Amino acid sequence: MVRTEHEGSVLEAGQALRRGEVTSVELAERALAVADELGVYVTRFPEHALASARRADREFAAGVDRGPLQGIPLGVKDLIAVAEGPTTAQSVVLDWGPGIDAAVTTRVKQAGGVIVGKTSTMEFGCGVPDRAEPFPIPRNPWDTERWAGGSSSGTASGIAAGMFFAGLGSDTAGSIRMPAAFCGVTGLMPTYGRVSGAGCVPLAHTLDRIGPLARTARDCAALLAVIAEVPFVAPEFTGDLAGLRIGVVREHHFPEDADPALERVFDETLSLAEDLGATLVEVSLPYWNELTTAVLVTASCEALAHHRAELSARWPDFGVSTRGIFAAGALVSGADYVQAQRVRQVVRQELAHLFDDVDVIASPVASIGAPLLDDVADEAGQQNAEVFEKITTPYWNGVANPVLAIPMGRTGGGLPLSLQLAGRLFDEATVLRAGAAIQEAR
Repeated sequence: MVRTEHEGSVLEAGQALRRGEVTSVELAERALAVADELGVYVTRFPEHALASARRADREFAAGVDRGPLQGIPLGVKDLIAVAEGPTTAQSVVLDWGPGIDAAVTTRVKQAGGVIVGKTSTMEFGCGVPDRAEPFPIPRNPWDTERWAGGSSSGTASGIAAGMFFAGLGSDTAGSIRMPAAFCGVTGLMPTYGRVSGAGCVPLAHTLDRIGPLARTARDCAALLAVIAEVPFVAPEFTGDLAGLRIGVVREHHFPEDADPALERVFDETLSLAEDLGATLVEVSLPYWNELTTAVLVTASCEALAHHRAELSARWPDFGVSTRGIFAAGALVSGADYVQAQRVRQVVRQELAHLFDDVDVIASPVASIGAPLLDDVADEAGQQNAEVFEKITTPYWNGVANPVLAIPMGRTGGGLPLSLQLAGRLFDEATVLRAGAAIQEAR
């Protein structure tokens, strides 16, 4: 596995900074010195990052403490505007230019975070890597011939490789949780509306969510407390799960061609949760096929609505898979779109009843480890359906609930497998507390 300097957590690095064992400038210099062999960055900000690090060190010396992100090197997905450089959404069609900070970027800077660069993604946050485009191909540090997952690819890969401690991504159909899973890190898709999307390139506005990626659930809680528009307070991490009821989902998540280690790893993780005091309850997710389809319909329609003008004027400049996803929106009628929203509302109501009986719902993020880059796209450059059918993230984008992805073990070949924990609306605290307890007991 590719590893570099920053293998600790945000909170551990923060403690070291406060004890004077390291400076923010030293952390930033290490981050900036690492050669990018994984396609993590679209661009780096060495001068601005070092200036931010020097400011953090001066404030530490003066007794000013802005919280857990102060002086910590971070990466930001290139769909989220950062004033120090352009925002391209990894597309030749878009360039917002420098000078713009997204709402979440402003919050990170106010908290003293050191943004070292913009991280790689898929074009407009969808599709698959396109070797014909003039952008980095994000690779997985566990095996550089494999995909980092999409579309918060560079953020997840950079954290896993130790290139920075944490970062920001976005999730429209799994784009935080999938790369977190494939790269063996932690990612949180917050409740819809918890975090502002202002200053972020839209894909599908009723599905898009901005959230943190990091090594641990505790780190994700620290980041969420900073970026949340609707205030969030990190929970008390007790290390036990006494009284917690976990709904266990198996249907649709264990196909015949699932990785042979998946069921064993999943069951061992749930047994660990039981040992920590949780009660397991077998549950079924309502209208699985209908909601998953509704998410795909919604995504293609809203993506086309946002990007129709550019798609018409500059069709050849879009990547092959992006063209396919956006153009699919033109094949969906207004009635189909409305029906998709009705399905989403029905499932929201059904899930509210389900969460009367359980506190969190557990399932695998995917039934496989990271796929080979050569297998992600078909010969025409479109998404390989056989790969994407094994990823079970889109369902939860159709509703508004928060979902945390945490590592839960390895495939027989040594690749990460991941657990997702979904919670009640605006109850990120419970999923983060559960995720942290499981992580720390492993």
